[in-house]
Formats: sequence, C-alpha cells, structure tokens
Amino acid sequence: MQNNHFDNCVAFHIDNGAFRGRLVRMNEVINTILNKHKYPLPVSAVLAEAIVLAAMLASNLKYKGLFTLQTQSNGPVSLIVVDVTSEGKIRAYARFDEQRLTHSQQLRKTDGQIEPAPHLMGEGHLAFTVDQGPDTELYQGVVDLQGKTMSELALRYFKQSEQIDTWLQLYLKAPEGDSQSWQAAGLMLQKLPEIGGKIQEGDDLNAQWEEAKVFAESLREDEIFDAELSSAELLHRLFHANNLVISKSIDYSFGCRCSREKLLNTLSGFSPEEIESMVEKNKITAECSFCSEKYSFDKGEVLKQ
Repeated sequence: MQNNHFDNCVAFHIDNGAFRGRLVRMNEVINTILNKHKYPLPVSAVLAEAIVLAAMLASNLKYKGLFTLQTQSNGPVSLIVVDVTSEGKIRAYARFDEQRLTHSQQLRKTDGQIEPAPHLMGEGHLAFTVDQGPDTELYQGVVDLQGKTMSELALRYFKQSEQIDTWLQLYLKAPEGDSQSWQAAGLMLQKLPEIGGKIQEGDDLNAQWEEAKVFAESLREDEIFDAELSSAELLHRLFHANNLVISKSIDYSFGCRCSREKLLNTLSGFSPEEIESMVEKNKITAECSFCSEKYSFDKGEVLKQ
C-alpha cells in the first residue's frame, strides 16, 4: 500500500531564505524498479541511492523534459542510469558484471553485503544531463568518481561545478527478515548567494550555516524512515527555530517511456546484415533495459521499415 509520506520531494527554505533544502523519501518507486530487475543486494543498494540522488538534484532545477543521472566506470557496477521527467516519472537500471562483483567482494570479505557505492563502481565519472527537447541546448555537468560514499560523489560535483556550499546525506534501508521492501532517502541543504536570500542586518550567515548543518546532521535513520511521520513533521523537528518555510512538494512514480513503436524505429536504423545477425527463428527479440519489458518482431516487419 502506498504511503503518502514517501515517493516525494519536499522543498523548503530556512533562515529567511538564506538556505534552501530538499527532503526526498522513496519507497514504492524504488521497489517497483528493483523488482523488475532482481539485482544482487549490493547492486540494488547502489541503484536505490542513485535514484534518490537523481530525484533530489532534478528537483533543484526548472526544466521541461528529462533529467538524467549517469555513472560510467571500470568497476563491477560499470553503469548506472536514472531518468527523472519533469512530470515526476522515474526509471532506472544498472549494468554490472556478476563474476567481478563476486570476486571483488570476496577479496574484501564482504560477500553479498551492502558496501559504499564507490567500492563497486571503481574509477570513472558521474554526469548530470538535462534534455528539454530537440530545439534546446543540452546541459551537462560531469565530475570524476572520487569519494567514499554516493553522498561525497555528489558533494564533489557541487564543489567543482556549481560552487554552492552544500550539505547532503543519503540514507538507505535494505530489506530485513521476511520483508522485501527497500527504502531510501536524502536530505540536502544549500547556502544561497547572499543576493538570493532576505538577509537581515546583523545576520551572521556563516554561524547560521554551521548551525543549520548541525540540525540536519541530527536527523536519524529511524526518523526519516518512520512511516507515521510526514516530511513536514520531520522538517519541523529539525528547523522549527530557523524560520522554516515549505515551498513545494513533488510526487514521483515509476514510468518507462519504451514502446514497441520506438524500438521498431530504432531497429530500422540497422543495416540488413546487422538485422540478419539478430534473427532467431525468423524473430528479433529485444528487452527494455529500464523495465525489462520484452518485445518480439518478425524479420520482415523490421526490414520493410
């Protein structure tokens, strides 16, 4: 059953608009995606964190189209892709090498355990892309995969590319006991340029910023995953003394944009020789990487396109 306290992002400001924040809590979206793929536990954990991070970063932008978070690296988990549309539809998948994953965890004696994402991704890059259609300029930010956690990878991006003081923490709750349910969440604070906030005379922004971070760091895992607490209640607990203002809420759901027609159009771009190499018993079959939906085409149907 869906819980209205999850699968959304709540945007807020504190300290008279000097600092802005985002609180993301995910449940059904993550479980829908992970259930379609049946990844090993460590891979599911990496993707769950990436989904929350993508939703959080997308909520920071004004765009009409598609926000994509993508990692490419040389580790056992070599690719992560998360798409977030401006309508709040999310899809995601991971590419990994099961043998390398098992071997690397055996070397660290962490077989089947959840590890910080960078351990499994290795060296590579993290990219954020905003695509608003064919008549608009593509925006992209890229940063090396350097950090001990997924949170640190994102903070490196903000430090290098956005140059905005940022505090960010991701939270993850794996299935326990008979439960197969995942939960993931994230909290972010950003110090806005002074011209962007309603700064009062005599305000000590550095002191206020340090205080806000201390309050944010006090958020416990059992609180952020408490299904009885709304995001507004959580934020009130943290920042009720900081002139908290909740500005908007964005709801998320799973949504894949694949279709038989789109895939047929893609296949029509291949040469007859390439198409012939895909044929088995006069059929070409394909599977969507995001939702695992399987499609089947007759060879003649593809060749006549």
